[in-house]
Order: sequence, then C-alpha cells, then structure tokens
Amino acid sequence: MSDPLHATLMAFREDGAWRGLLLRGPSGAGKSDLALRLMGRGWRLVADDRVLVWSSGGAAWGRAPDVLWGLLEIRGVGVLSVPVLRLAEIVAVADCVKPAAELDRTPLPETTDMAGVRLPLRRISPLESAAPDKLAAFCGARRV
Repeated sequence: MSDPLHATLMAFREDGAWRGLLLRGPSGAGKSDLALRLMGRGWRLVADDRVLVWSSGGAAWGRAPDVLWGLLEIRGVGVLSVPVLRLAEIVAVADCVKPAAELDRTPLPETTDMAGVRLPLRRISPLESAAPDKLAAFCGARRV
C-alpha cells in the first residue's frame, strides 16, 4: 500500500457494485465541497483528505486511513461524521483545477497511473454547479 494521497474518494453504484472516482487536487481546491454535492446525488464517501491506494487483481483500490474513516471536512463548517464505504475499486480519476477557463472545451482522452493500473483521467473545476453532473457523465454513472 502506498503513502496516503492527498485526495478524496467517492463511489457511485453501477450494475450492483460501488465504483470509485478519485478526486485529486491541492488543499482548498474544492474536493470536499464537490464530495458533499455528490453525496446529495446518491454517491457515497469512501475517504476524504487522505486516500490509501493499492492494486489487487489488476484493479486499483482505495480506502481511508483508519484515523480519518467516516469523516468529511467541510471548509467553513468543520469535520462531520458521515456514512462511508469501507473501500472501493478506483475506476477513474478527476483532477480539480481552478478556474474553469483552464479547461479544454473538448478534451482529448487522458489516462493516469494509479498503483500500477492505467485509469481514465479528466480535469474538472470542482466549484462549478454542473461539476457533479459532469463527473457522472465522465464515469458513466446514472443518478443513483
């Protein structure tokens, strides 16, 4: 298992299984804010702020460090205890960037390596109101 990544791991339900989307970005980028809005659309939190990532069976997996399990830090509100999943297979990665003007209108497909597994990557402006819907479209997630 790698050192914890500064990231947030969210999961959406697809074909009866939970699939993970890793949100990467610097502190204050909007990862937890976006996580809160995804939770309002039926997504589940796996890990906030730090994510442990490893590979098994040709897939990348992630979970929260024990000390952060079940916690979501929301800037201006504080640390909340929320229902979480113990772990999730990571199937996609989104890099949080600001401002939205830095994003290509029609980006070419990109990938990134996560624990030796090649995964699709997109860049997103996390504070845009449509960010949760854009991520759902990227992941192929239907409203859960």
